[in-house]
Formats: sequence, C-alpha cells, structure tokens
Amino acid sequence: MNESVRTVSSQNPGGGATLGDYVRLTKPRIIELLLTTTLPAMVLAAHGWPGWWLAVATLLGGTMSAAGANAINQVIDADIDRVMSRTQGRPLPTDHMGRGAAMTFGVVLGVLGFVWLLATTNLLAASLSTAGLLFYVFVYTMVLKRTTTQNIVIGGAAGAVPPLVGWAAVTGSLSVPAWVLFAMVFFWTPTHFWALAIRYKDDYQAAGVPMLPGIVGVKMTADHILLHSFVTVGVALLLVPWIGWIYLAAVVALGVWLIYGANHLRSNLDKAMKYFTATNGYMAGVFLAIAVDVLAFGDVALPAGVDEAALVVGSVSVVGGMVAIVARELGTHPERRLVGRARDAVEVLLPLVGAVALVVVVWGAVI
Repeated sequence: MNESVRTVSSQNPGGGATLGDYVRLTKPRIIELLLTTTLPAMVLAAHGWPGWWLAVATLLGGTMSAAGANAINQVIDADIDRVMSRTQGRPLPTDHMGRGAAMTFGVVLGVLGFVWLLATTNLLAASLSTAGLLFYVFVYTMVLKRTTTQNIVIGGAAGAVPPLVGWAAVTGSLSVPAWVLFAMVFFWTPTHFWALAIRYKDDYQAAGVPMLPGIVGVKMTADHILLHSFVTVGVALLLVPWIGWIYLAAVVALGVWLIYGANHLRSNLDKAMKYFTATNGYMAGVFLAIAVDVLAFGDVALPAGVDEAALVVGSVSVVGGMVAIVARELGTHPERRLVGRARDAVEVLLPLVGAVALVVVVWGAVI
C-alpha cells in the first residue's frame, strides 16, 4: 500500500475530542449485537432469570471489553479507515483524536472490563471476555484482516465469545449448550459481514483488504453466503434438545427467512445492505426466542423424537454445508490464495473441523 496512505497524520493528543468521538470509537452498534447474545445465554444457563445484579454486571463488563477492543481496532486500522468512504468519518481519520489517546482509552476499557467481571462474576467470565478482546486485536485485526479472505470467518470467533461470557458468569463453567451458542454466532458472522463487504467491495479493494467479494467476485460471495446460511440455521437446530417449542418454531421460521433472503441476494446483488440488516434481525430473533422460551416454559422439554429430528436436520445442514464450502474454496479461484496454499488450506479446513467436532459433541451429550 502507498506509504502516504499508511501515514496517519493525527498528532492531536486527544484534547479536542468530544464525548461523541469517544462513543464512536467504541462502535456502539456492534456492542448492541454482542449484548443481544449475552443475556439470553445467561437466561438459558440459569434456567430462568439470572438476577438483575448479575445480568447488569455481566453486560457492563462485556460492554467495556468490547468497547476497548473496538477502540484499539480503530487505532490499528486508522490507515485503511482513511481510505474507505464508510469509515472516513471516524475520530482518527478526521483527526478529532490522536492515536495515543485512542489507544489509552481502549486499553483502559479492556483492563476495566476484566477487573469488573473478575470482581462481580468470576475468573472464567473475565478471562473469556479479555480473550475475545485479544483475539479480535491480535489475530483478526493485526493478522487475518490484511492477509486472507478467511479473515472474517476465523476472526468471527471474537464476536462469538459473549455467549460464553454470559454462560460462565452464571455457572462458572462451560457446557455443551454454551458452545452451541458460540457456534451460532461464529458461523453466522460470514453470512452477515460478507453482505456488507459486497456493498463496500470497492472500498475494501482501495484499502488493500482482501475481503471475499473483491477477490472472488460478488457472485461467488453470494453463493458462499447462501451456503453459510444453511450452516447457520443448522447450528441453531442443534440447540433444540436444551429448549422448547417457542425456540423451535422461531428457528424454523427465521431460518427459512434467512435462507430465502440469501438465495434472493444471489440474483439481486444490489440488495446486499437489505440482507445485511436482515441478518441482524435473524440473530436478534433467535436469541430473543431463547430467552422467551426459557422464561415462559422453564425446563419443559420437547419429545425425544422432535429432538432427534432437529439434530439430524441440523447435523446434515452443518456438516453438508461446510463440506460444500470447503470444496468450493479449495477447488476454485486459485488467484485468491494470497498467503500460500498450505496456510490457505488450513484456514479453510478449520471451520469444517470445528463443525464436525460440534456435531459429535452435541450428539454425545444428548444420546
């Protein structure tokens, strides 16, 4: 990338930054989604309402960790944020804030998040929240984002940590349903983010970020979105043995909607932002259904036959979808292999291995 692009001329120590600049540094819209996945996980872990104090304390700690990660991310990405029209209005590209002030703000928030969760919940919840921050900063932002088309696939693990934090805050441990919740967000993330990447393909290309649409084209990206939508819905079905009818009905209805929208996107690529918004609605709806189901019916279980049917359909969707994705990734478009075939193959296969492991673990816990 041109050195003039990489240079960030913001020497302002942050004295002129407004409260709004600091808020924008935290990416509040992303935090809203993270909190949406944390609280229902707590409800499911507690088999009911976890208590106001624990709920508020966990959400506050998670907010500080996520806000800190987002602030540090903007410091590292200041050079590409200056290039992309979508991000040019952020505090660092506009010179409203200096890098030092932004980094200090992010680090302090991250440390406070860990200390707060440690004091109000437990060590596991605090450690998981901080692990999510570190993964987002050091693995996704500093390594994957600029080097591989699998950036948002593997990097999505950072955004999938909040359900684990919520579960750990309630129980002090992690069990199979917690990992299903993690996987629900993990496999949903590419479906969600690639729709945005289609809309801003030219931005990412100008910034030198190898997002999938700019490397393999928007048509193949839309195909991947469709395949990932099947995997996303399949993972959601794997949670059925631990929950009830409201959740099952919601997952089926929302899943049909998600897959239909993904298929519609393939022939209507100009609707990428509409589908991006729809994916937010899907995830919020699924996690809301978890909370409503548990609070309304408690531990009322579905008949065994329903559980098994959901597991079969979910398992086929998850494993079959991931096999199809890997086959397409490894069998086409060799020009997108930016960092070597060996690393590329490992990165493509990792989610498949994770999907198979998840299915095996779920079946082992249910049978």
